[in-house]
Amino acid sequence: MPTSSCKEIRDALAQCLQESECVMVQRNKATDCLREPLIDTLPLKCRQLKKGLGECRRGMVDMRKRFRGNQPIAFTKIQKTEDTGEGYQLYAGKSAFAGTRGETDGNNKEPEDWREAENRRYREAQEAAGKKS
Repeated sequence: MPTSSCKEIRDALAQCLQESECVMVQRNKATDCLREPLIDTLPLKCRQLKKGLGECRRGMVDMRKRFRGNQPIAFTKIQKTEDTGEGYQLYAGKSAFAGTRGETDGNNKEPEDWREAENRRYREAQEAAGKKS
């Protein structure tokens, strides 16, 4: 049986629903909690997971993704980023903020442009060659 790219987010939603007040205290079915008017009583995290699951399922039939496939979400990464405080997107694979330079206070020296570094090395090599002759 092939694994679904939405399996992890579906499991996370099920866990969130089981821990919610709608199921635990009010004793409603999980499916009832996902519909109006009870969905408004769910925590924000559960509502976000429900939206993410819908987007994931939609991506499974999206013809634009037919070659690369639906990008699976790694819910464990989301939990880790909640602890570290890094930003993330709920669904779409990589974080929107991944690969940034890092935080700065504005007083740091800007890194040298690679073109300037190449020119400087070329000039130094030319000067060294000129001194040898």
